[in-house]
Amino acid sequence: MRKRFIFLAPLAIAAVLLFIALGGKIVQALWNALLPPLFGLSQVTFWQALGVLLLCRILFGGLGHYGGSGSRYRRSWEAMTPEERERIRDRVRARMRERWGVGRSPDSVL
Repeated sequence: MRKRFIFLAPLAIAAVLLFIALGGKIVQALWNALLPPLFGLSQVTFWQALGVLLLCRILFGGLGHYGGSGSRYRRSWEAMTPEERERIRDRVRARMRERWGVGRSPDSVL
């Protein structure tokens, strides 16, 4: 088992580095093909493309905090009875109607 790990660890590191390099090249190619002609922006280098990729990951994808608050809400939702879920749905619909006039009213007919 230990020999197998020693063989797989460098392979996994190489795969991660290849994945990052490929991502940087794709971002660089897309940026340089689309944004300068459309918006008059300058072209980016490979390292700038990696920076853009990292920035997008931070802003839109998080930093790997999977299983955070979303899973907490999911667990509590799954622990509820169908009646409790329906009560929450009714409350949300009522708030949406009050605030934005969105959603079905309880007396509407389908």
